[in-house]
Amino acid sequence: MSKVEFEILGKPIGKGRPRLGKWGTYTPKATANYETLVKFNFTNLFQNFEPMQGPIKAEIIAIFTIPKSYSKKKATEIEKKPVYTKKPDCDNVAKIILDSLNGLAYQDDSQVYNLKVIKRYGNQEKVIVKLEEV
Repeated sequence: MSKVEFEILGKPIGKGRPRLGKWGTYTPKATANYETLVKFNFTNLFQNFEPMQGPIKAEIIAIFTIPKSYSKKKATEIEKKPVYTKKPDCDNVAKIILDSLNGLAYQDDSQVYNLKVIKRYGNQEKVIVKLEEV
């Protein structure tokens, strides 16, 4: 049974929809760049990692910075509370992370049987990924 946890520093983004161009469909540049960042962070921390084989429980925590327009009082109140209206959607955040880790952390993201995605405010924008093979 394997268990891994790592962070991806920077603003969390969601998986963009494939676009139709002159020569067919393509992945938006921002999506491709973020997937590369996720892969880099994982492989940098877990060199020679054997992909998980069994069912996986995943937790993804997307942390956003508190808007500068908020007062100090409001900023203190909302820190570490759930984010309700902030884009991107939870499902798109999970999709970009899980798709990026295919073949690295696990054979395929279809192995994820339990998924928890949380969006909240914090001091530094990042995504925390926790994977546990059960």
